[in-house]
Amino acid sequence: MKRLLVLLGLLFFTAAHAATPLPRDSIYQLDVKLTDQDGTTWPLASRRGHVQLVSMFYSSCTMVCPMIVDTLKLTQKAVDEPDRDRLALLLISFDPARDSVPVLHQYAERRKLQASLWTLARAEPASTRQLAALLGVQYRPLPDGDFNHSSELLLLDEEGRIVARTAIIGRLDPEFVQAVKKSLREP
Repeated sequence: MKRLLVLLGLLFFTAAHAATPLPRDSIYQLDVKLTDQDGTTWPLASRRGHVQLVSMFYSSCTMVCPMIVDTLKLTQKAVDEPDRDRLALLLISFDPARDSVPVLHQYAERRKLQASLWTLARAEPASTRQLAALLGVQYRPLPDGDFNHSSELLLLDEEGRIVARTAIIGRLDPEFVQAVKKSLREP
């Protein structure tokens, strides 16, 4: 129920912003639809209005992707308590063939990712590739089903502009944390 209210709030906020054009450097310029771990499909641009951390992953990864999630958790925890609930977290799979809605849902539960703040999503393969390119995330499938991929955490401002990024995983990046805190303080 709480997730439904958050989505309705996002839709209302997006409609209110619809009259205001997006900045040219907003990732929300990309017309892509994502489906989350609850099976809800929505346009990427519906996340407008929220400061958020974004990364790409695949759920069957046993090495780097769990570290990405842990680093996102550490970064979220480093944010001051009053601002923590205003920081959205978005993980987008680059393995849509295997990361179905039920798989993403199970992953979120297994990793104890709070549904009101964390969104795990998938897109169609062509859209996934476009989004990865836009975010600067590189990946390629390997014959065994695993992926070689870069590990990027990105900070998006309320308009969907990339304002900071880090490739440091497994521990906090103090400069990145400061950028997150600054973005949450700005009106």
